Amino acid sequence: MSVNVNRSVSDQFYRYKMPRLIAKVEGKGNGIKTVIVNMVDVAKALNRPPTYPTKFFGCELGAQTQFDVKNDRYIVNGSHEANKLQDMLDGFIKKFVLCPECDNPETDLHINAKKQTIGNSCKACGYRGMLDTNHKLCTFILKNPPENADGCTGKKKEDKKNKRLKENGSGSNNETAILTELNPPHVADDDDEDWGEDTSEEAMKQRMEEISDHAKNLTLSEDLEKPEKERVNILFNFVKKKKEEGLIDSSDKEILAEAERLDVKILGPLVLTEVLFDDKIREQIKKYRRHFLRFCHNDKKAQRYLLHGFECVVDMHQSNLLSKIPHTLKEMYDADLLEEEVIISWAEKPSKKYVSKELAKDIRAKAEPFIKWLKEAEEESSGDDDDDDDDDENLEVVYSTSVSIPKVETVKSSVEKDDDIDIDAI
Repeated sequence: MSVNVNRSVSDQFYRYKMPRLIAKVEGKGNGIKTVIVNMVDVAKALNRPPTYPTKFFGCELGAQTQFDVKNDRYIVNGSHEANKLQDMLDGFIKKFVLCPECDNPETDLHINAKKQTIGNSCKACGYRGMLDTNHKLCTFILKNPPENADGCTGKKKEDKKNKRLKENGSGSNNETAILTELNPPHVADDDDEDWGEDTSEEAMKQRMEEISDHAKNLTLSEDLEKPEKERVNILFNFVKKKKEEGLIDSSDKEILAEAERLDVKILGPLVLTEVLFDDKIREQIKKYRRHFLRFCHNDKKAQRYLLHGFECVVDMHQSNLLSKIPHTLKEMYDADLLEEEVIISWAEKPSKKYVSKELAKDIRAKAEPFIKWLKEAEEESSGDDDDDDDDDENLEVVYSTSVSIPKVETVKSSVEKDDDIDIDAI
């Protein structure tokens, strides 16, 4: 059975696979040990010598390790479950296999014998950097550079002679390990050697074009695994960047697509209000109507989040917006962003989730003239269902600055209400 090399990626089409690690416990008492049966195959998938992950286990567990390259036996002293070692292998992959820039495992290690440093290069994105050599395994890597010619399988070469070396672990016994002498390519004898991939702009562009669609979608899959709060923040930063770049007016479709990708479409209006609205909200409702319609049209839950976002905007600009609450709500209603029943339901239940309970009540008190008109208009329209001539008319409220009760005039609505609104035609 195979698993993703980067197990944090859940994409079933992820192209980098490795065999699931198989461990077998042998011996008894002080002689008990764990043989990693398929270490050669696992290491081949990682493009690293099998001695590296085996030694990594020893460093992490504080146990002696043994390598019998001739017989493909890679051993860690003590009894260790395969699942535990598999989880530990994830740590090795993150530190010594994955590219720190693109999380791609198509990397090579390069040893500088003079400087005692370990370089890391990525074939996928062109990254070149240095490994942090603080881990104990780095000392072992410096003494035993990776083999390039045979794909780092660790197989014995017939024209090389075996050598014996001591493994100095933290256990009580020093044990002898058998290791085939490695032919050290990649050893830099001078500081000017170009051990990395071609990093010219043209070469990097070509490599990026060669990455498969699934590799390109790697971060997309990872985003969906994040908590909802983090995904909402990603959407917020996306919208904010569009605004800062001056592209917000034509980005309504992109914003919707990003919200759907992150599976936070219902929270889209909450994000949009925070980025697009301020004390000039009445003008901005008209300007960004299309953006909100893509989320709110025929979606009552999204409309409720729009109202919660509106409360937050009022909270930030109370001195300018408190007195304009009924007018602002009517702007959103006329723009088909809010439906009657959603507004009425919202008005009946003050919530302290987004603003203080006191402010929530105050906002609804200020909205009362509009709510009252809305209820009366709804009652009147329900009583006149048989009058076809009224179908093309809506009631518009004209608020007086001196009177708290709105005057009601029967006028032609500036926005025709239609459940089949073509957003793209707006």
